[in-house]
Amino acid sequence: MRMTSPLFQALFLTACLAYGSQAQGPASASQPAAAPQEAPAAAPGPPPAGAEPAATPQEAPPPAVRAQYDWGYAGADGQGKGTLNVLLDPAKGRTVVELMGLGERLMLLEGDPSGYRLQIPRRKVDERAGSLAEVPLPFLPQVGSPAALYQLLASGDFKGVKVTSKDPEGRPVKLRYQGNDDRGKEVMVWLKRTRWEQEAPR
Repeated sequence: MRMTSPLFQALFLTACLAYGSQAQGPASASQPAAAPQEAPAAAPGPPPAGAEPAATPQEAPPPAVRAQYDWGYAGADGQGKGTLNVLLDPAKGRTVVELMGLGERLMLLEGDPSGYRLQIPRRKVDERAGSLAEVPLPFLPQVGSPAALYQLLASGDFKGVKVTSKDPEGRPVKLRYQGNDDRGKEVMVWLKRTRWEQEAPR
Protein backbone atom coordinates (compact mmCIF):
# COMPACT_ATOMS: atom_id res chain seq x y z
CA MET A 1 0.00 0.00 0.00
CA ARG A 2 1.38 3.33 -1.07
CA MET A 3 1.87 5.90 1.69
CA THR A 4 0.31 9.23 1.16
CA SER A 5 2.79 12.07 0.88
CA PRO A 6 3.06 14.52 3.78
CA LEU A 7 1.93 17.36 1.50
CA PHE A 8 -1.27 15.51 0.54
CA GLN A 9 -2.01 14.73 4.20
CA ALA A 10 -1.66 18.37 5.16
CA LEU A 11 -4.01 19.47 2.36
CA PHE A 12 -6.53 16.76 3.27
CA LEU A 13 -6.49 17.76 6.97
CA THR A 14 -7.01 21.39 6.09
CA ALA A 15 -10.01 20.54 3.85
CA CYS A 16 -11.61 18.43 6.59
CA LEU A 17 -11.22 21.15 9.16
CA ALA A 18 -12.77 23.72 6.79
CA TYR A 19 -15.72 21.43 5.98
CA GLY A 20 -16.38 20.71 9.63
CA SER A 21 -16.42 24.39 10.56
CA GLN A 22 -18.98 25.13 7.77
CA ALA A 23 -21.24 22.17 8.66
CA GLN A 24 -21.39 22.84 12.37
CA GLY A 25 -20.78 26.61 12.51
CA PRO A 26 -20.95 28.66 15.65
CA ALA A 27 -24.08 28.19 17.73
CA SER A 28 -24.96 31.87 17.45
CA ALA A 29 -24.88 31.75 13.62
CA SER A 30 -27.74 29.20 13.35
CA GLN A 31 -30.23 31.57 15.04
CA PRO A 32 -30.52 35.28 14.24
CA ALA A 33 -29.89 37.60 17.16
CA ALA A 34 -33.07 38.97 18.65
CA ALA A 35 -33.66 42.64 17.85
CA PRO A 36 -33.45 44.87 20.91
CA GLN A 37 -36.89 45.86 22.16
CA GLU A 38 -37.71 49.51 22.91
CA ALA A 39 -39.15 50.29 26.29
CA PRO A 40 -42.77 51.54 26.07
CA ALA A 41 -43.12 55.32 26.35
CA ALA A 42 -44.14 56.41 29.80
CA ALA A 43 -47.51 58.14 30.07
CA PRO A 44 -47.22 61.83 31.00
CA GLY A 45 -47.80 62.25 34.68
CA PRO A 46 -48.76 65.26 36.76
CA PRO A 47 -46.18 68.05 37.04
CA PRO A 48 -43.92 67.96 40.08
CA ALA A 49 -45.23 69.61 43.19
CA GLY A 50 -44.47 73.33 43.18
CA ALA A 51 -43.86 73.46 39.42
CA GLU A 52 -45.35 76.45 37.60
CA PRO A 53 -48.00 75.70 34.94
CA ALA A 54 -47.04 76.28 31.33
CA ALA A 55 -47.63 79.91 30.34
CA THR A 56 -50.35 80.54 27.78
CA PRO A 57 -49.54 83.04 25.03
CA GLN A 58 -51.12 86.44 25.62
CA GLU A 59 -52.54 88.62 22.92
CA ALA A 60 -50.18 91.45 22.04
CA PRO A 61 -51.52 94.97 22.60
CA PRO A 62 -52.41 96.94 19.48
CA PRO A 63 -49.73 99.21 17.99
CA ALA A 64 -49.56 102.92 18.66
CA VAL A 65 -51.72 104.98 16.32
CA ARG A 66 -52.02 108.61 15.23
CA ALA A 67 -55.43 109.59 13.94
CA GLN A 68 -57.13 112.78 12.86
CA TYR A 69 -60.82 113.51 12.37
CA ASP A 70 -63.02 116.30 11.15
CA TRP A 71 -65.82 116.76 13.63
CA GLY A 72 -69.21 118.37 13.86
CA TYR A 73 -71.08 119.01 17.10
CA ALA A 74 -74.60 119.88 18.14
CA GLY A 75 -75.71 120.28 21.74
CA ALA A 76 -77.62 122.38 24.22
CA ASP A 77 -74.87 125.00 24.21
CA GLY A 78 -74.70 125.39 20.42
CA GLN A 79 -73.06 123.91 17.37
CA GLY A 80 -69.51 123.73 16.09
CA LYS A 81 -66.96 121.99 13.92
CA GLY A 82 -63.23 121.51 13.84
CA THR A 83 -60.47 118.92 14.07
CA LEU A 84 -59.84 116.09 16.52
CA ASN A 85 -56.26 114.80 16.89
CA VAL A 86 -55.56 111.54 18.71
CA LEU A 87 -52.36 109.79 19.75
CA LEU A 88 -52.80 106.40 21.40
CA ASP A 89 -50.24 103.88 22.58
CA PRO A 90 -52.23 101.14 24.33
CA ALA A 91 -49.10 99.17 25.26
CA LYS A 92 -47.78 102.09 27.34
CA GLY A 93 -51.14 103.65 28.19
CA ARG A 94 -50.06 106.91 26.54
CA THR A 95 -53.05 109.04 25.48
CA VAL A 96 -53.29 112.48 23.86
CA VAL A 97 -56.61 113.87 22.61
CA GLU A 98 -56.71 117.43 21.22
CA LEU A 99 -59.92 119.12 20.13
CA MET A 100 -59.50 122.13 17.86
CA GLY A 101 -62.22 124.50 16.67
CA LEU A 102 -62.83 128.13 15.87
CA GLY A 103 -59.07 128.58 15.43
CA GLU A 104 -58.30 127.61 19.02
CA ARG A 105 -57.73 124.61 21.24
CA LEU A 106 -61.02 123.67 22.89
CA MET A 107 -59.78 120.68 24.85
CA LEU A 108 -56.54 118.85 25.60
CA LEU A 109 -56.38 115.50 27.34
CA GLU A 110 -53.01 113.87 27.91
CA GLY A 111 -51.52 111.31 30.22
CA ASP A 112 -50.40 107.78 30.92
CA PRO A 113 -50.87 105.26 33.76
CA SER A 114 -49.09 107.66 36.13
CA GLY A 115 -51.92 110.21 35.72
CA TYR A 116 -54.06 112.24 33.30
CA ARG A 117 -54.70 115.93 32.81
CA LEU A 118 -57.74 117.51 31.17
CA GLN A 119 -57.75 121.16 30.08
CA ILE A 120 -60.75 123.03 28.67
CA PRO A 121 -59.62 126.68 28.36
CA ARG A 122 -63.05 128.19 27.63
CA ARG A 123 -64.43 126.74 30.86
CA LYS A 124 -61.21 127.36 32.75
CA VAL A 125 -61.04 123.65 33.53
CA ASP A 126 -57.69 122.14 34.48
CA GLU A 127 -58.22 118.79 36.19
CA ARG A 128 -55.98 115.85 37.01
CA ALA A 129 -56.94 112.27 37.69
CA GLY A 130 -55.26 108.96 38.40
CA SER A 131 -57.03 107.10 35.60
CA LEU A 132 -58.80 107.85 32.36
CA ALA A 133 -62.06 106.60 33.87
CA GLU A 134 -61.97 109.55 36.31
CA VAL A 135 -61.61 112.17 33.57
CA PRO A 136 -64.93 113.69 32.38
CA LEU A 137 -64.86 113.85 28.59
CA PRO A 138 -67.17 116.57 27.24
CA PHE A 139 -66.95 115.39 23.63
CA LEU A 140 -66.59 111.58 23.62
CA PRO A 141 -68.13 108.66 25.52
CA GLN A 142 -66.60 107.89 28.90
CA VAL A 143 -64.30 105.16 27.61
CA GLY A 144 -62.47 104.45 30.88
CA SER A 145 -59.11 103.34 29.48
CA PRO A 146 -56.74 103.91 26.53
CA ALA A 147 -57.48 100.38 25.26
CA ALA A 148 -61.23 101.13 25.25
CA LEU A 149 -60.67 104.41 23.40
CA TYR A 150 -58.59 102.54 20.82
CA GLN A 151 -61.36 99.97 20.46
CA LEU A 152 -63.91 102.73 19.92
CA LEU A 153 -61.87 104.32 17.11
CA ALA A 154 -60.71 101.01 15.57
CA SER A 155 -64.08 99.26 15.52
CA GLY A 156 -66.79 101.75 16.53
CA ASP A 157 -68.09 99.16 18.97
CA PHE A 158 -69.27 101.33 21.85
CA LYS A 159 -72.56 102.37 23.40
CA GLY A 160 -74.09 105.34 21.61
CA VAL A 161 -71.68 105.07 18.64
CA LYS A 162 -72.82 104.19 15.13
CA VAL A 163 -70.48 103.54 12.20
CA THR A 164 -71.74 104.84 8.85
CA SER A 165 -68.64 104.19 6.70
CA LYS A 166 -65.61 101.86 6.89
CA ASP A 167 -62.27 101.50 5.10
CA PRO A 168 -61.18 98.26 3.31
CA GLU A 169 -59.67 96.98 6.58
CA GLY A 170 -63.03 97.36 8.33
CA ARG A 171 -62.04 100.34 10.48
CA PRO A 172 -64.58 103.16 10.87
CA VAL A 173 -64.13 106.22 8.65
CA LYS A 174 -67.37 107.96 9.60
CA LEU A 175 -68.90 107.67 13.07
CA ARG A 176 -71.78 109.28 14.88
CA TYR A 177 -72.04 109.52 18.64
CA GLN A 178 -75.24 110.38 20.46
CA GLY A 179 -75.25 110.60 24.24
CA ASN A 180 -74.75 112.94 27.15
CA ASP A 181 -71.81 115.20 27.83
CA ASP A 182 -69.95 115.53 31.14
CA ARG A 183 -72.74 117.83 32.42
CA GLY A 184 -75.53 115.42 31.50
CA LYS A 185 -76.70 117.40 28.46
CA GLU A 186 -77.56 115.62 25.24
CA VAL A 187 -75.03 115.95 22.44
CA MET A 188 -74.57 114.70 18.89
CA VAL A 189 -71.06 114.36 17.44
CA TRP A 190 -70.06 113.43 13.88
CA LEU A 191 -66.54 112.24 13.08
CA LYS A 192 -64.89 111.74 9.70
CA ARG A 193 -61.44 110.20 9.76
CA THR A 194 -58.80 111.92 7.63
CA ARG A 195 -55.68 110.19 8.97
CA TRP A 196 -54.81 106.79 10.49
CA GLU A 197 -51.19 105.87 10.94
CA GLN A 198 -50.04 102.85 12.95
CA GLU A 199 -46.50 102.68 14.24
CA ALA A 200 -44.53 99.47 13.81
CA PRO A 201 -44.09 97.48 17.07
CA ARG A 202 -40.76 98.12 18.78
